[in-house]
Amino acid sequence: SNPSTALIKVVYPTRPDTNLSTKEQSTTAPLYSRFVAGTENNPVVTMDYGAISSSATKLPIEVQEPSTRTEHLGKHRQYWRDIILGVNDGLISTFLLVAGVAGSGLSSQDILLTAIAGALAGAVSMAAGEFIATKSQNEVLQGEIGLEKTHIRDYKAEEIEEVGQHLQVIGIPPDQSDLRDRLIAHYNNDSNALLKLMIALEFGVVEEEERSPITAALFSGFLFFVGSLPSLLPYIPENQTPNMGLLLAALATTLSLLLVGGIKTWATRGNIWSAAIENLTVAGLGGIFAYVVGRFFDKIVHSGSK
Repeated sequence: SNPSTALIKVVYPTRPDTNLSTKEQSTTAPLYSRFVAGTENNPVVTMDYGAISSSATKLPIEVQEPSTRTEHLGKHRQYWRDIILGVNDGLISTFLLVAGVAGSGLSSQDILLTAIAGALAGAVSMAAGEFIATKSQNEVLQGEIGLEKTHIRDYKAEEIEEVGQHLQVIGIPPDQSDLRDRLIAHYNNDSNALLKLMIALEFGVVEEEERSPITAALFSGFLFFVGSLPSLLPYIPENQTPNMGLLLAALATTLSLLLVGGIKTWATRGNIWSAAIENLTVAGLGGIFAYVVGRFFDKIVHSGSK
């Protein structure tokens, strides 16, 4: 094989032969195309239905350049809210809890037990809350869709008037009257298409973006617990001191927040450093506040016994 080969598309004015596989035969297309491996000056035709190799130098060719197009996140993008919320909440809230009880003077074992209880309670709470919230949101949307079906059935003329307003929103201004008239006529004759249009433009949702309550709950709960680990694990060693454990928890949480910020910018295509610093600033200020509050209440609670 030649390392300088490229993928070339050869377009014939007529079909070059009739001994083709079923999927390659075409009786209606005026042109016949096949992919070949070779160079632009000396392409070599390769076919998957036979060991055929022939010179194609005189044929018109078009070199297919590798695509640099960036694809969208896909059908799971609606769950990024749950992913980022779950892991960020686990990182920040568990660290704040650990910082608060460490500031109050608890032992390392007590801090560990508190962190474990907080991680489990937080994970269950996040999962349950996200399940109920997502399910409720879906039910609200289904209720609105049901009402929209009634409007289309009983007040179709008014709904068609709204279509004209929505067309302007999506870039079809009133001066394009011919196009608008054709579209309005189409939606007037097709109630199902009209319903889908109204759901997308009036409610701002499409069927593919609907979130599953179970999936959202699993993402939120599981990632909350994962996010709590950087603050929890440093207190597992038996000889760990509270202050050293807090320092290690702060370092581990800091690195984790930077990582989450980087992953978030991969999805949002934003600036990695601004997202990381934003995460770190929120957690840092919260941790300082929780530690100071813990020290304050420690003095109040134990002042009478000293």
